[in-house]
Amino acid sequence: MQQRCTVAMLFGGQSAEHEVSIQSALNVHAALEAAGYEIIRVGIDRQGVWRLAPAIGAIDPAWPTVAMLPGGGGEIAVLDGDQSALKAYVVFPGLHGPRGEHGSLHGLLKLPNVAFVGPGILASALCMDKEFSKYMLQAAGIPTVKTLSFGRSNAVGYADAVRELGSPLFVKPANMGSSVGVSKVHSEAAYTEALESAFTFDTKAVVESYAEGQEIECGVLSLDSLQASVPGEIVPTSNDGFYSYDAKYIDESGAKLVFPANLPDDQTRKVQEMYVAAARALGCEGMVRVDFFLKSNVELLVNELNTIPGFTAISMYPKLWEVSGISPESLVVHLIEHALNRFRQESALISSHQG
Repeated sequence: MQQRCTVAMLFGGQSAEHEVSIQSALNVHAALEAAGYEIIRVGIDRQGVWRLAPAIGAIDPAWPTVAMLPGGGGEIAVLDGDQSALKAYVVFPGLHGPRGEHGSLHGLLKLPNVAFVGPGILASALCMDKEFSKYMLQAAGIPTVKTLSFGRSNAVGYADAVRELGSPLFVKPANMGSSVGVSKVHSEAAYTEALESAFTFDTKAVVESYAEGQEIECGVLSLDSLQASVPGEIVPTSNDGFYSYDAKYIDESGAKLVFPANLPDDQTRKVQEMYVAAARALGCEGMVRVDFFLKSNVELLVNELNTIPGFTAISMYPKLWEVSGISPESLVVHLIEHALNRFRQESALISSHQG
C-alpha cells in the first residue's frame, strides 16, 4: 500500500447533524485507511471542544483536548495529557450543518495555513443558505424551486404562502441540511407547527413550492475540471412523502435509490451540464452534491447544493461516484489531491505589496 500524507479527520460538531457526521466519518475513515493515509482523528463535541479521538465514535469528554495552531501549517497542539504535538498536511472536514458546513470552519482552517477538502468559505456559506443560494442560481439563469424566505417577526401566513406557491408546501430552516427540521404541509395548522420546528434550528425559514416529478441527485467533483457523476434518482417510500432525515440516515427502506437514474442519454447529459453549471454559479470546487427535480414536462429545477455531502453507508454522493467508476478509496484520494493542489496555488500568491 502506498504511504501517503497525514490527514486530520474532523467529525461531530455543534449542529443537529452531529450524529450524521459520525456516521459519515466512519466511512471516510475506512476509505482513507484503505488508500494508505495516516489519520489524526479529531472529534468536536457539542460544546465546540476539539478532542483527540482514538477512534471514530461518540465523543468522550475524557479524550485530550487539542487545538490547531494559527500559522502552524497544520500543527495540532495537545493541550492536556503527555502526548506531543501532531502534524496534519490536509484536513478532511466531515462536519455537517451549521458551524461545520457553512463556511465558519473553512475560515478557521485558513488561519493555520493548512490544506482542506471541499469548497472554500464563500461557496460553503452560499450553498448552506437556501435563500441566497437561489439568488445566485437565478442570477446565473439556472431555474430553481420557487421560494419565500423570512424571519419569525415577518413570517408569511399560510394563505399568502399558498397563494404565492401553491399547495402542498415545504417548510425548512434556511441554514440546515440532512432534511433536519423539514416538513411537508397541507394545512394551516401543519404550517404553523412546521414554522415552529424550522425556527428551532435557524432564525430564518424558507417555504418552497412543491415540485412534482423525479428527484434527481448528482455528484460534482474537481478532477482536471468540474465533472459530474452519473445521476441517481430518489424514490421516497416512507410515510413522510419525501426524502426525510429518517429515510436518509436511519431507515434503509425509507427510500429507493436508483443508480443510474432512469433517464434517456440526452436527458442525462442535460442533467450533468446543469449540475456543473450550478456548482460553478456558486463557486464550488472539490466536492458538492446537487439536488434537483425533473418535472413531467422535462423542466429541470435546482433544489439545493450540499458542500459536505453525507458519506454514510446509504448516502448518495459516494454511491453515485462508485457507480461512475470511482471507488470510495479513489474518491478520497481525488479530494485530498485537489485540496493540496489548491493550497499550493494559493500559497504561491503574493500576500503583500512592496512599493
